[in-house]
Amino acid sequence: MDHVPPQPANSVRITLVLTSRASRLDIPLMTALRTHELLDLRNITRTGFKKLFNDKRILIKNQPARPSSAVAAGTTYVDILGFPLPDAS
Repeated sequence: MDHVPPQPANSVRITLVLTSRASRLDIPLMTALRTHELLDLRNITRTGFKKLFNDKRILIKNQPARPSSAVAAGTTYVDILGFPLPDAS
């Protein structure tokens, strides 16, 4: 059973499920964001996306991630800080 790390407050969790290893995190993460329900993430620019990494607002296992980080096959939980979840109302 996969261990699911706790999600930080004021963050959005993106679950990446890869069938094979990815040499870089930024490519599958940007692809996942393009279909996310939160418009602020779906419509993020490449500059804004890069700034999230530079500001250490993209975390894997509560550690800052780099765009060039390799991602193993399987399930990876990515948390993006500073994006509140949409209202449930």
